[in-house]
Amino acid sequence: MKFTSYTNPLKKSQAYAIVKKTFVSPEDMVAKEIIVQKDSPRGIHFRRAGPREKVFFTPEEVRACIVTCGGLCPGINTVIREIVCGLKNMYGVDDVLGIQGGYSGFYSKNTLNLTTKVVNDIHKRGGTFLQTSRGGHDTKKIVDNIQDRGINQVYIIGGDGTQKGAAAIYKEVEKRGIKVAVAGIPKTIDNDIAVIDKSFGFDTAVEEAQRAINAAHVEAESVQNGVGIVKLMGRYSGFIAMLATLGNRDVDCCLIPESPFYLEGPGGLYEYVEQQLKENRHVLIVLAEGAGQEYVAQSMQAFQEKDASGNRLLLDVGLWLTQHIKDHFTNVRKMTINMKYIDPTYMIRAIPSNASDNIYCTLLAQSAVHGAMAGFTGFTVGPVNSRHAYIPINRVTETTNTVNMTGRMWARLLASTNQPSFVNHQTVRERVDKETIDAINNMKINST
Repeated sequence: MKFTSYTNPLKKSQAYAIVKKTFVSPEDMVAKEIIVQKDSPRGIHFRRAGPREKVFFTPEEVRACIVTCGGLCPGINTVIREIVCGLKNMYGVDDVLGIQGGYSGFYSKNTLNLTTKVVNDIHKRGGTFLQTSRGGHDTKKIVDNIQDRGINQVYIIGGDGTQKGAAAIYKEVEKRGIKVAVAGIPKTIDNDIAVIDKSFGFDTAVEEAQRAINAAHVEAESVQNGVGIVKLMGRYSGFIAMLATLGNRDVDCCLIPESPFYLEGPGGLYEYVEQQLKENRHVLIVLAEGAGQEYVAQSMQAFQEKDASGNRLLLDVGLWLTQHIKDHFTNVRKMTINMKYIDPTYMIRAIPSNASDNIYCTLLAQSAVHGAMAGFTGFTVGPVNSRHAYIPINRVTETTNTVNMTGRMWARLLASTNQPSFVNHQTVRERVDKETIDAINNMKINST
């Protein structure tokens, strides 16, 4: 299908008049890997994000829509606001719809007309101005609704499952041969989206987690044999727990999904906790919600259930660990301990984004707007090695971003807390060898 191109309105923009090079060259690419060896293959590159000299939509013909799906995360409202303001202030687009209630809102809810005035101060609030839901994705119904409403730009804010839904919408749009740009903005508080450097809301979550960790530390050190436990987000990836621990320096032990741990025996958690209590009279543990799920499931004989988005429903490892530590030291070691358990999960999810995330959300939103106006579709946006890029949606849904257990960041954490690694050297060696083999195989595949 051949489309007509138009001169980008930014050529006449007073704000962009000061920019030395306003438009991104079609040849500008962002490399996925920036640390390479002398004879490494060229590797994977993505289109650099930013405004193009030619656009494929006139402001008058654009009817855009924005939808938010999945769980809450700091910064969603900022992304919504900056998409609306970017379309209006940079490209003169007035017709923007807000789809209420997630994917199902396309065919079961009312829409909102979004103007710069309507969204002016929503970035100061937590949650999502458009409301959200899990599941409800019916590709054909959604694309039918897109056609019926005359929508030609779709901005989809959500995590892994949401982006898979965006990919399905893109494929259906392509199949029908309609002129619709589908742009994804990746959202996950856990920072588990692949390819991109980090997801929005993550910095805010790490910062807000400090309040809970500090409170648990005060409680634990104020009593004899105080044990503070803080449970943070992290279903499959322990980035929040890891970075919150590194940023705090009072934490004695960090447990995440990627690192199996055990309770009893030499080098186990019980032994380490007792050692800390003897030396310091208190101990502080931070754990991600996905850590130790196999132990909780075994002790509770629980079945694996899933939510509407297809995510595994997690059992409460925080309460489970609190009870097991208390039982062990009370009944086995005959010690009196004072347990202090804090779960700030929903308090963290519901707050507005901080200044750093607000800036990041603005860049994501504006990159998405530039891409859609330039006629790109089936892409998601995000920084790759600190340069914003347009990434095919399927690339960010292929794998989950997890903490590298043989990387320097986890080593820094172990050095900071002095906790046991809970794995022997042979296990680490086998893991390193497997990752090396996988990396070599991936290089061979990408170079063919």
